[in-house]
Amino acid sequence: MSKYILPASFFGTVFGCAVLLKNHVTGGRCPSKATIHGKTVVITGANTGIGKETARELAKRGGRIIMGCRDMEKCEAAALEIRGKTLNPQVYACHLDLASMKSIREFAKRLKQDEQHVDILINNAGVMRCPAWKTEDGFDMQFGVNHLGHFLLTNLLLDKLKESAPSRVINLASLAHIIGKIDFEDLNWEKKKFDTKQAYCQSKLANVLFTRELAKRLQGTGVTVNAVHPGVVATELGRHTGLHQSQFSSSLLSPFFSLLVKSPELGAQPVVFLAVSEELEGVTGQYYDVMTEKEPATQALDEEAARRLWEVSSKLVGLEEEGQYGKSNSSEKDQSKAAQTHRPSTGPAVSAVGL
Repeated sequence: MSKYILPASFFGTVFGCAVLLKNHVTGGRCPSKATIHGKTVVITGANTGIGKETARELAKRGGRIIMGCRDMEKCEAAALEIRGKTLNPQVYACHLDLASMKSIREFAKRLKQDEQHVDILINNAGVMRCPAWKTEDGFDMQFGVNHLGHFLLTNLLLDKLKESAPSRVINLASLAHIIGKIDFEDLNWEKKKFDTKQAYCQSKLANVLFTRELAKRLQGTGVTVNAVHPGVVATELGRHTGLHQSQFSSSLLSPFFSLLVKSPELGAQPVVFLAVSEELEGVTGQYYDVMTEKEPATQALDEEAARRLWEVSSKLVGLEEEGQYGKSNSSEKDQSKAAQTHRPSTGPAVSAVGL
């Protein structure tokens, strides 16, 4: 059996390199030259990676940038750097911990009080393939941060987004959603053995389902919502993957892969495209692979799953269903018991999404 391992590894590496190369040579820079003077942009996880480069690019285009980050020291430093390089004084660092429902509510409350409008919301922050950590409220870290945190934040800002219409919501998803599965009986990995890869893929599938359901509920409001896979990007997001945890991979393969993956600057271009492109005015509920609109995986097109995820998520984060674009008639089992175990977050600061 061992004689097949080397050939399999070789062909697997070749295939992986081909995927990375495809991502590297496709996309390029955002073709739109549109400016966004007078518009307010909220970006989560904006102190590093794709989020930081998105903030920089949109600040160059004249936007008022609100950077929502967990690590305020890094966020302040990033905001200062962006202000200096773009000469745009309207770049602000604000505390936001997506692993805390309390922090999300405080952040949203502050925005609603202090900002006249919110024109673009970019749900960028994320964690990938981390250990079996729990959020402050007892949710699986990846599902809690990547989906539930952004689900709650977006809902809390919907009134402000509608008042600012035409406005846009952009969810950073991932190609990983194609092997994702929503386990409604055990969203927080309490009944089955934890699988960090599948937990990540579940959260990324949830991003696409959320996008499609939200778009449906926002029809006629002037608020559009789309999801984007930015490509394979060199960010801190992959620090929990095998490539970074194996000494062999880190020393020999990491430099090779770094030649193929996109820089954060290029990785931000699809996000900027969705945020500013005039041709996307009114386009909603779509999934973009870099800057090309594509049909997502079959399971991401399941309207019943999207509706069910919305209702379960509403219960988990404590949203009142009355007034949230229609009261639910679902008899779905309430999974809020997952939030009863309060454990402090031990996870890393959120960072930009790559694969």
